[in-house]
Amino acid sequence: MLRHRVQEEDSAVLINMGPGTEQGDSYGSTALHPAGQGGSQEATCRVGTPATPRIADFVLVWEEDLKPGRQQDGTTRDKADGHRAWREAFLDNLRAAGLCVDQRDVQEEALAVHYILLSASWPVLCYYAEDLRLKLPLQELPNQASNWSAWLLAALGIPNILQEEVPNVPSEYYTCQFKASKLPRFLGSDNQDTFFTSTHRHQILFEILAKTPYGHHKKSLFGIDQLLSEGVFRAAFPLHDGPFTLPLEGPEPQILSQRQLLGRYWARWGKWNKYQPLDHVRGYFGEKVALYFAWLGFYTGWLLPAAVVGSLVFLVGCLLVFSDIPTQELCSSEGHFQMCPLCADCPFWLLSSACTQVQAGRLFDHGGTVFFSLFMALWAVLLLEYWKRRGATLAYRWGCSDYEDIEERPRPQFAAAAPTTALNPITGEDEPYFPERSRARRVLAGSVVVLMMVAVVVMCLVSIILYRAIMSIVVSRSNTFLAAWASRIASLTGSVVNLIFILILSKVYVGLAHILTRWEMHRTQTKFEDAFTLKVFIFQFANFYSSPVYIAFFKGRFVGYPGNYHTLFGIRNEECAAGGCLIELAQELLVIMVGKQLLNNAQELLLPKLQSWWQQFRLRPKKRKGGASAAVEQAPWEADYALLPSEGLFDEYLEMVLQFGFLTIFVAACPLAPLFALLNNWVEIRLDARKFVRERRRPVAERAQDIGIWLPILAAITHLAVISNAFLLAFTSDFLPRAYYQWSHARDLRGFLNFTLARAPPAFSAAHNRTCWYRAFRDDDGHYSRAYWSLLAIRLAFVIVFEHVVFSIGQLLDLLVPDIPEAVEIKVKREYYLAKQALAENEALFGTHGAEDKPPGSEASLSPQV
Repeated sequence: MLRHRVQEEDSAVLINMGPGTEQGDSYGSTALHPAGQGGSQEATCRVGTPATPRIADFVLVWEEDLKPGRQQDGTTRDKADGHRAWREAFLDNLRAAGLCVDQRDVQEEALAVHYILLSASWPVLCYYAEDLRLKLPLQELPNQASNWSAWLLAALGIPNILQEEVPNVPSEYYTCQFKASKLPRFLGSDNQDTFFTSTHRHQILFEILAKTPYGHHKKSLFGIDQLLSEGVFRAAFPLHDGPFTLPLEGPEPQILSQRQLLGRYWARWGKWNKYQPLDHVRGYFGEKVALYFAWLGFYTGWLLPAAVVGSLVFLVGCLLVFSDIPTQELCSSEGHFQMCPLCADCPFWLLSSACTQVQAGRLFDHGGTVFFSLFMALWAVLLLEYWKRRGATLAYRWGCSDYEDIEERPRPQFAAAAPTTALNPITGEDEPYFPERSRARRVLAGSVVVLMMVAVVVMCLVSIILYRAIMSIVVSRSNTFLAAWASRIASLTGSVVNLIFILILSKVYVGLAHILTRWEMHRTQTKFEDAFTLKVFIFQFANFYSSPVYIAFFKGRFVGYPGNYHTLFGIRNEECAAGGCLIELAQELLVIMVGKQLLNNAQELLLPKLQSWWQQFRLRPKKRKGGASAAVEQAPWEADYALLPSEGLFDEYLEMVLQFGFLTIFVAACPLAPLFALLNNWVEIRLDARKFVRERRRPVAERAQDIGIWLPILAAITHLAVISNAFLLAFTSDFLPRAYYQWSHARDLRGFLNFTLARAPPAFSAAHNRTCWYRAFRDDDGHYSRAYWSLLAIRLAFVIVFEHVVFSIGQLLDLLVPDIPEAVEIKVKREYYLAKQALAENEALFGTHGAEDKPPGSEASLSPQV
């Protein structure tokens, strides 16, 4: 049943955190509550112990320009006054919500930086832990971390050089959703300072920051995200737990902080050959970051066999280059085959001049490519099937296997803007609701915009095609020696221009996708991110893959023949070079895939250093107000503010998924692609680790059940790769023409070169007073020959057989490999049983006479007094 939400006119609104809100709307109410009842603010806010004080969990920052003589007009002053009012209202509401708010100021000659240190009291933590359905430990388990490679090496009796003992391994537990009334049932509940981990506290504080208003809720004046976008605050981030550098005296590893452990055993180049300490990563950064690194490590490990097989296939091609008879015939043909011009005014050229190009093409185009395409298709299927098992195991171990279905709350922006409320059929709670029909209309409208942007990509592709054709003509006319290389030069420069177009269009579209996704009103953060990801990936797929698809499946297909060439806007359609389109496709892949990876790695290495240097230069202590020394040691919040802001995981996932697409969709053209990907990913893992541990502010620990919509995208790419490779081998490679010639003419392929060439029609030869040749299966009049139609039937049959064989084997593997290991299913049932036992009403323990009979720490005593 839908209920229309009535917005009250009170401009000061706050999330209702008082006892009894279970029956009301916990997503944002119009009630203000005092910060404490029967106690002072200091008593309520005391956190930590005298021996180990916890200064703060979260930091808000804003800056004030103190340059003397700076004139501000009326508009600027009004804006500054408005920001000050919003900031004060926001901080007042945080205090009213029960948070401890402590301000620290650092003033230089021309700049004042104001730090707001936030922490939550014990009652607030307990209330929100229950409200957010956090899972906390019931019973400790032995650590169950494992790697498939460790198991394999142990089974083979081979020493595992990848293994490394990392101290302070986080314990594993049976967990269940936190209930304040059952506090004694949870492990560690007797210690308020350590019961909630730092990631739990960050999640709770960010939830409060995301919902706390600073004006009228009806005008969407709430939440830290809006304040950051308006410039009211400069930054908002949780604190790191100290520096990542190790003390000079070299302490024992057991007393290192979590950040120092990660810096020593993970975020170092020297650890490139060691397993990642994923449990430590999860304990410090949360499940979402840990799942990304788990996926990246898993994918990189699986690249190793693919790289080995691909390298062997490439070596086979190297051996065939000098023993291949058709290639020898071409290189020794000298002046026997004079080829027709590449354009209307281009000169005739000798086929023997393309000897080097044909030899290069032979490196990739041979019988081993068929085996490798089949291998990579099955490799991709197995990779995804075993990742499902790995992901399910990690989700269970980290207590987030049912996060999206039960535990995830609606986004604050959605809750504020939703016009109605409805009962959640799973939790039974009254939640904000947006009609599915209205969302479907918005999604449809957004899809139209996505299609328009894809059309822009196609227009750019057409412009690249015209550029290649014009460049080929210019090079052919300018130098007779380069005439045979004209197509290759045009293709190479076109690839570089295409990469530039890709990078520019990507920046424009990502901002547009953000706007569209916010407008579509998705309920949870996971659904919001999935919708945004799908939009950007569709665009990036067209952006990155349009040029390779054109070269693989369209270039050279609609050329015509001498005397009857086809044109596009008056420019003759492109032909494949003498070495064939497969070598051009390999070149395109190397330029885009390897070029993009090199640019990304250089950008991730150099830009953060430049940005960090500028941030530290801008904030470096010069002359503190009151004559304080510039050598004063930085406070933790100052050191963290000097770091770069965390940028999330979207770009990291996108880079890896695009790489996966290049590996699988076009692998028939470049067997070395897995090797380049493996080398890149070895660098990428440590580069990303260093970025998170050393260079970036600590991100808010987010929970996640899996890698999100990226898994269905990878599955779609895998299916598309089977079709793509079938057509590549059938229509772009010379594999089938060679097999047909061996079967119908000569087993040793003698005469195959002449078989693939056609003579120009007599009219064209008479007009130019010479005979020339071109690559096609046509007769002397330009009509398709019988061999063409026979080959076409063979090619279509090959596509059908290849697809059915690979898809059938893939389905069989899917049935043989269950998505969830049997051991995990048993543990899930065991944990569910323990959770029921722990949360069951026990009259012997709690009594049935009301709240006064409950022990301290029950729901009645733990609800925040706000």
